[in-house]
Amino acid sequence: MNRAAAEARGRMAERRAAWWLRLHGWRIIGQRLRVPVGEVDLVARRGRTIAFIEVKWRERAADLDLAIDQYRLRRVAAAAEMLSPRFARSHDSIRIDVMLLAPGRLPRHLVHVWQP
Repeated sequence: MNRAAAEARGRMAERRAAWWLRLHGWRIIGQRLRVPVGEVDLVARRGRTIAFIEVKWRERAADLDLAIDQYRLRRVAAAAEMLSPRFARSHDSIRIDVMLLAPGRLPRHLVHVWQP
């Protein structure tokens, strides 16, 4: 798959993940945020919780279990640390989540996947 196709697939997955989150009471407050240490696909708020969310799409649902690893989570966590002053208030709870998507499957939302 070429880079343009991968980019389009990633954007589509992020739109689907955002849609799913909105249906479950989240408000999307940031998308595709890049900082020197990494990037965050989505930032969502529900009540006093801010979630920095990594979105992964795989053509086969069986491949989703291998879609995220410690290296990627460390980069998302480092980016979230840099971005949190922009989105979080002093009383907010901040967490790192992952959304896993595949054709013909409902999105899988993994909550609070990273502990530094």
